Amino acid sequence: MTAQPPDPDPRRTPDLEAGGGVPPGSTPPDSAQTSGLSHPQPMPSKTTPVLWLVLTGVLVLMVAALIVALAFGWLSGV
Repeated sequence: MTAQPPDPDPRRTPDLEAGGGVPPGSTPPDSAQTSGLSHPQPMPSKTTPVLWLVLTGVLVLMVAALIVALAFGWLSGV
């Protein structure tokens, strides 16, 4: 048994232009497709995003503290 090709026959497709496109407002014919997963996807770790958020928050607080210290002149002796 011979399988059908996945793309429609251009000679039997309505509104198909010479270059293979379709005019505005026309919907091109849909091709057959197969999708699926080869194996179950692993669950991503929840620790890594939380760790990055904490590290980013600490860095932001350190920069803010440096700006405040410079504004009040607490680092003038350094």
